[in-house]
Amino acid sequence: MPAPQISRTVSPGDTVILMPDSTPFLPALLETRLGEQRPLATGKVRDIYAAGDAALLFIATDRISAFDCILGSGIPDKGRILTQLSLFWFDHLAAIVPNHLLSASTAALPPEFQPFASELAGRSMLVRKADMFPVECVVRGYLSGSGWKDYQATGPTGHKVCGIPLPAGLRESDQLPEPLFTPAAKNHTGHDENISFDTMIARIGAPAAEHLRALTLAIYRRATAHAATKGLLLADTKFEFGTVPGPDGQPQIILADEVLTPDSSRYWPAATYAPGGPQPSFDKQYVRDFLETILWNKQPPAPELPDDIIRNTRAKYLEAFHLLTGRPSLDT
Repeated sequence: MPAPQISRTVSPGDTVILMPDSTPFLPALLETRLGEQRPLATGKVRDIYAAGDAALLFIATDRISAFDCILGSGIPDKGRILTQLSLFWFDHLAAIVPNHLLSASTAALPPEFQPFASELAGRSMLVRKADMFPVECVVRGYLSGSGWKDYQATGPTGHKVCGIPLPAGLRESDQLPEPLFTPAAKNHTGHDENISFDTMIARIGAPAAEHLRALTLAIYRRATAHAATKGLLLADTKFEFGTVPGPDGQPQIILADEVLTPDSSRYWPAATYAPGGPQPSFDKQYVRDFLETILWNKQPPAPELPDDIIRNTRAKYLEAFHLLTGRPSLDT
């Protein structure tokens, strides 16, 4: 039988349930309803609410998606894990780039959200409203995912990833000669579409494109160095940036959304790294593997997940959190 899953609202009095392995945690939070407030936007994971004229409330739910579909089951605590990891990285990267965070304390919530403070704790952020760039800044340090597919599809006259030439003879999961900046754009289906750097320049201008590329590579180097001390390889990741009025009144570029979480990044255990094939990842690998084994056409409605897939996926997200932050639990 599937694990107990409900589309619960954010309200007091939730009952703790027991998964089949007797581990207690709340039902997965699949949607939010904050009294009379309605979200401005609802993504695959986050619900975004207005919080005055210049701020937004980001709430990370426990929804999980695969193959561009939100699944019928959530992963308990996933939203808290993503939020706490993003907060860790915002702090760790503050010397490189400012970010959109105003506060993660429920005491800072506007009055209309205070009745839901206990439910929002740990999974919400009050952030500055930014003018977002219409591109995602992707950086690849290893040949994996869509980069590997692109590499295989090009040649024999010359292998490339997103139009960038690479040496012949590389294997899946090989470390690249140097990290590659490969921007992407969202199309109307919500799926990422790789674009060239020239296309990025055409969309946002050369100064901004060059600045974002430099920031992306600097963040990646800082993050890979930290991950290495924790026994992890950061294969690839993506960032989103926007602008807000700076202290001098001029637009200031800031890092926004989530940062270096298992939803936006591919982490591999360094101890078992073996190029020449796919690597075990600290992400929703269990979910993808399960979905490939069932008769689902990868179109809505998406199926629910079995208990073991939910438990294993939650455990992987938690393991990444513990390793990267050094914190024993989400509450410390």
